Amino acid sequence: MNKMTATAIPTKKRRPSVDPWSLGAVMIASLVLIPILSVAVLALFPTENIWPHLMATTLPRYFQTTVILMISVGALAACVGTGAAWLIARYDFPLSRWLEWLLLLPLAIPAYVGAYALVDFLEYAGPVQTGLREIFGWETSRDYWFPEIRSMGAAIVVLAASLFPYVYILARAAFREQPGAVDEVSRSLGAGALGRFWRVGMPLARPAIAAGAAIVMMETVNDFGTVDYFAVQTLTTGIFNVWLESHNVGGAAQIASVILVLVIFLVTLEKVSRRKIKFFNLSNRHRPVDRVRLKGGAAIAASFACILPFAIGFVLPVSVLLSHALNNPESWTDAGLIRALGNTLTVGGIAAVVTVLAGVFLVYGVRLSGRALPRLLLPVTTIGYAAPGAVLGVGILIPLAFLDHRLADLIESITGERAGLLLTGSAFALVLAYCVRFFAIGQGAADAAMGRVSPSLEMAARSLGRTRAQTLREIYFPLIKGSIGSALLLVFVDCVKELPATMLLRPFNYETLATRVHDQASLENLGDASPGALLIVMVGLLAVLLLARANR
Repeated sequence: MNKMTATAIPTKKRRPSVDPWSLGAVMIASLVLIPILSVAVLALFPTENIWPHLMATTLPRYFQTTVILMISVGALAACVGTGAAWLIARYDFPLSRWLEWLLLLPLAIPAYVGAYALVDFLEYAGPVQTGLREIFGWETSRDYWFPEIRSMGAAIVVLAASLFPYVYILARAAFREQPGAVDEVSRSLGAGALGRFWRVGMPLARPAIAAGAAIVMMETVNDFGTVDYFAVQTLTTGIFNVWLESHNVGGAAQIASVILVLVIFLVTLEKVSRRKIKFFNLSNRHRPVDRVRLKGGAAIAASFACILPFAIGFVLPVSVLLSHALNNPESWTDAGLIRALGNTLTVGGIAAVVTVLAGVFLVYGVRLSGRALPRLLLPVTTIGYAAPGAVLGVGILIPLAFLDHRLADLIESITGERAGLLLTGSAFALVLAYCVRFFAIGQGAADAAMGRVSPSLEMAARSLGRTRAQTLREIYFPLIKGSIGSALLLVFVDCVKELPATMLLRPFNYETLATRVHDQASLENLGDASPGALLIVMVGLLAVLLLARANR
């Protein structure tokens, strides 16, 4: 009789039905996307539909002004940034080595701070008009003509002076990456300096210029402080007017949805334009373009062309602010400024840490998960960076207020005491808005840094018995800590400068540096606004120095 022996067949270890890393990644992505989705829901199903009224009255004006401002600022910033980048990348002239990095400094100046400084410098009581009256003997404003300062034209200049470095950085990199052989061939065919720029340099750098211009236009749509100070009615100011003055949340959400559509259109247009225009280097050992030394009038003109945007975008605002701050030394010890500084450091620091850690968790969870949903949600979470702060303010406050009231009712039913509004009555909503708004920075830094870590290191750690959490802590973090530190700084700087979301979501009687500067400047009290503005500029300089170091 044959004996049948049963042998144990090894079974493949089944993946747990619920992977905590995948679940956590989906939850983080959902938190980032909820504000955007809530804006769409509020706009489609408002309690009081004023869409017909908006279409018949203010919305066309808001939209037209926003589009004109956006296109004008984008075009001016593209011209200034591209021209300066071409001069720095292709020519050697006096101060060119210094200007290469000085042209980055306007990024440290928020546009609304530049607006306050420009008006103070050029207004009737400012040094320019006062000096003209003394020189020519004029007594009143009726004796001479001077351009209107608080106008759309001034807003365009201020925004372009603050934002042109976005184009400059990308265009300069594109011009430097072009092979020297292309420039030599164009010279041999008789192309002059202008011909080489229009026929060779510009077409090759057009994708980078388009990307920079798209960023500038999205930042223009997001701006509130500058347009509000110059009394320019845009879609962003329309959100504040409809919500805070008319007390209509649905109408504010409908205007916010228009902004979202505009931003999505810009992002799509930029991606399509880059897809249609692609150039490839056939070798990674091409010789760079030799810089041409300029002499005489050409050298002076090149220096002046690069110094002018730096002077308007950085030197002028800092000089005006320093003058007021030195003339009002007591304002540095003002209790309101100290409280605003403490609040800014607190909410900015918490938001930076939470944003970057959530970005690391999301990227690591997606890398571990083989599921399609987390990988699909990863790129979508960056939409918060394109959405203006006012839009996120609408999308966060309404659902958070609903949750806050339900939470207060629950606590009261359990304890018998009213707990108050724990979420919207504190800085929680502000931190959440910062995390959503700047999540793309933390996520992008984590994704890029982890992509540089060899998968064999992770496999070796797992083979030695390390868990996924231990692998992240012992293998990944030591290797990506530099990128994480840079992301923390960049998120913190953006939180310090953010104005629209802060104004909508800050608790009662709660000020940050940005809101204090805006409130004081709106009251024409630039003396008390200057210390806070200078603190914002100094924080911004940290990010610019980090960017310059990375570019080196």
